[in-house]
Amino acid sequence: MAGRAKRIVVCVLKWLGGGLAVVLVGGAIAGALYEARGRYRARHDYQPVGALIDIGGGRRIHLDCRGTGTPTVVFEAGLDTMGTLSWSAVHDSVAKTTRACTYDRAGIMWSDPAASTTRVEGIAADLHAALAAAHESASYVMVGHSLGGPYIMEFTKQFGSDVAGLVFVDASHPDQVARFKQVLGKDLDGSPLLYKIAAALTPLGVPRLIWPADDPAHVPKAAMAMAAAYGPTSLRPMLAEADGISHTFAEAGTFRTLGDRPVVVLTAMKPLDPKILAAIDVTPEQATRFQQEWLAMHNEEASWSSRSTHRQFADSTHYIQFDRPDAVIEAVHEVVERVRTNQ
Repeated sequence: MAGRAKRIVVCVLKWLGGGLAVVLVGGAIAGALYEARGRYRARHDYQPVGALIDIGGGRRIHLDCRGTGTPTVVFEAGLDTMGTLSWSAVHDSVAKTTRACTYDRAGIMWSDPAASTTRVEGIAADLHAALAAAHESASYVMVGHSLGGPYIMEFTKQFGSDVAGLVFVDASHPDQVARFKQVLGKDLDGSPLLYKIAAALTPLGVPRLIWPADDPAHVPKAAMAMAAAYGPTSLRPMLAEADGISHTFAEAGTFRTLGDRPVVVLTAMKPLDPKILAAIDVTPEQATRFQQEWLAMHNEEASWSSRSTHRQFADSTHYIQFDRPDAVIEAVHEVVERVRTNQ
């Protein structure tokens, strides 16, 4: 009798296991179909805003240039999946007075992925190649948000004769990892495990299913829709950049002399959201020291040029271009005019 009961239990477990396998396989197939449909809809509904520029090697970089006049303003996004769209609240306003270009780094939004791991040197080379292939003329005013700060410093390091001025929009500092660790007593993970898991599940449609509709805040709705459509496929390239951040800081950090180029540094000083502090296990007291150190590093960035201005915004989060687009537009116009008049 015991043997018969045991056989029944084994059979039931096998049946349940087989049923679970069917559910998992069916879910995976459904997820893959959902992701495939999402990618098709993205290509169909949201065509590139600008042009796909052939930079050689079978790769194209998405470049969106508007307006006329010199110098040409070139926007470099931070470490996110939005690329070109990071500047959607300021691009047209800047283009009313001069030529203004945004672009997507390799694998982000509409740009083709890099053939191998993208490093900061290659990012600068890609941008320079795209601008040249599109016949955009230097001199350039480089505008970098967050990690875009070190990226435009690397661009200036490699192609200094092309760069006439710079704007740092709450930009990263090459020493920030060590300095934040000293302030907080711990490292801040550049690539949270949750993001890595989401990237691994992209072929099954999971990131597309749960993609946030309002992050960052104040993003124009049209831009947010496009960013959500391409976000899942941009996630892995973004994480590759995050994984290379130590090299980015080390490489870009070797160049900190901008001479007499006009520079404007913008710093977000709005207190950090308590929910964010809780998520990263940071106390309010640590957050205050964190912001003080952030401000000190931005003071240093301003010191890299003999002609610099540093402004702080107590009403803005890290994405100043969305919270205070007027401030970014004003800063860009200021540098453009100083380049034009050589003041």
